[in-house]
Amino acid sequence: MNTLINRERLQEALELAGSYLEDRGNAIEVVGIGGSALLLLGIIDRPTQDLNLIAVLEAGTFRKLDALPPVLVETRDAVAAHLGLAPDWINTGPSDMMDHGLPGGFTSRCIKHIYGSLTLYIPGRVDQICFKLHAAVDRGDPRGKHANDLKALTPNREELVAAARWVQTHDPSAGFRSVLILVLSDLGVYDADTHLSPGI
Repeated sequence: MNTLINRERLQEALELAGSYLEDRGNAIEVVGIGGSALLLLGIIDRPTQDLNLIAVLEAGTFRKLDALPPVLVETRDAVAAHLGLAPDWINTGPSDMMDHGLPGGFTSRCIKHIYGSLTLYIPGRVDQICFKLHAAVDRGDPRGKHANDLKALTPNREELVAAARWVQTHDPSAGFRSVLILVLSDLGVYDADTHLSPGI
């Protein structure tokens, strides 16, 4: 079983999920981040293993998804069985991102993709830069896949500095800060130390 998902396979899976929900009279609106989001935007070609969901839209507000709602679990499992995808091809792995707040103006930048009764909100480029910088630093890998995805977003210096300040609101520790400086340096921001808050 090949569990890697390219853009075409991801589109097929999402369309099938939307049809499954529609057939059962259900509808759901969620926010997806990570490699799958970048695939759908055409920013990367690297296949991924899953679609990371962090929030559900309820009464006009994005609310953290601690776990997938039962209707989405059923849909995910049905699509996985039909297409031979990994059982957790939709998951809420990085939803803790919601705990400390999203970048300012996040909602206004979201890009709406509709697949039948499944609506997927994909963060805009500025937010993708924030999330990918956080992932690269959090994994402690300045040259890993998240850093490469970040480079594919072609952030400029100002965008990287702004993203760095945001990621520090999620982890203000000295250790995180030191890795953040390394990642930024690898991206050409050599004086990041002067723009960041002191680590605690």
